[in-house]
Amino acid sequence: MIAFTSRLLYTPSESINNAVVLVRNGAILSVAPREQKELTAGVKLVDFGDCIIVPGFIDIHIHGSAGYDVMQSDQTARGGFETFLARHGVTRYCPTTVAAPVDTIQSALERLADAIEAQPAGASGAQPLGIHLEGPFISRACRGAHPAENLLVPTLATFDKFWQAARGHIRVITIAPELQDAPEVIAEATRRGVCVSLGHSDATLESARHGFAAGARHATHTFNAMRRLDHRDPGILAEILTNDHLTADVIADGFHVAPTMIDLLVKAKGIENVALITDAISAAGMPDGRYQLGPFEVELQAGRCLIDGRLAGSALTMDHAVRNLVEFAKVDLQQAVRAATVNPSRIVRAEKIGVLEPGANADFVVLTATGEVRATVIKGAVLQ
Repeated sequence: MIAFTSRLLYTPSESINNAVVLVRNGAILSVAPREQKELTAGVKLVDFGDCIIVPGFIDIHIHGSAGYDVMQSDQTARGGFETFLARHGVTRYCPTTVAAPVDTIQSALERLADAIEAQPAGASGAQPLGIHLEGPFISRACRGAHPAENLLVPTLATFDKFWQAARGHIRVITIAPELQDAPEVIAEATRRGVCVSLGHSDATLESARHGFAAGARHATHTFNAMRRLDHRDPGILAEILTNDHLTADVIADGFHVAPTMIDLLVKAKGIENVALITDAISAAGMPDGRYQLGPFEVELQAGRCLIDGRLAGSALTMDHAVRNLVEFAKVDLQQAVRAATVNPSRIVRAEKIGVLEPGANADFVVLTATGEVRATVIKGAVLQ
């Protein structure tokens, strides 16, 4: 048994001073103030001093980092990528695909399913939680960096091909609700337990509402790759901002969305309905240069990932996103942590992660008062 102690702990909904977390076999036994928990002989003590223990961060939209792309055929670099994520506080993630030829997507889904099913008992880095299928069922008008030649009209048959290739490990799918037959695919994906997210969409308000009625309950990188908000033709963004039953994620790197708009999103949705994502690509953590994103190359220039002058993913890390949210939306660190932990966990309906409570996985991050990562703990093992 291991006892982890710190000056402060966020569950994240509750704040505990002088906290102690008891862990056995990779799971949390108890979380309590130190004065309420007497440590018995033989318990190993790990004291994080004046730091803050928070749940492990969860990134539900990430294409890669540290030179690794989740769709690449050679998976030998995945371990280094997962270690990189852990160094930045991420303990669970959803590897995210991009639009590509169908057989390329299927092969990538098969490899990612292998990685999910082969998770080791003693993790040395972040662990894949489930797959995020972004594309090919997206709008040509709002495709962003996704190649136009690889976009498809959604059909149940094509979705099922992807589902079978992923062996049921698709957790999230981003889809444009205005596309022909999109509501049918949304309904079927929802029936299979997938979080359907509206994104890369030129939808009118009416089409967005049809997508929600069919089962969609989330929005992908809000404001980016979406029809712009207009006071006479409000479009998809009006539905996202006003529908209390839709959650929304956002890229808080300061490039994709102006800080004031992130403040607006939090004010409109409430912090409990906002999730941070990185949308990071293989360029994250790397020097300026050219890097892979699915089947195409992207150039990293001074923190921006670009293709033909357009943003194409990010070089953001989740700990930086948390600190940015504090600054951009004027929330405290505990609220910002919520957007990187329990909120994404709830969005993808994951169990025993994103919270610090008895029975939960012993995945947590040790932060300074300003949100800098000091250590990450995965299944009870400390990664400095």
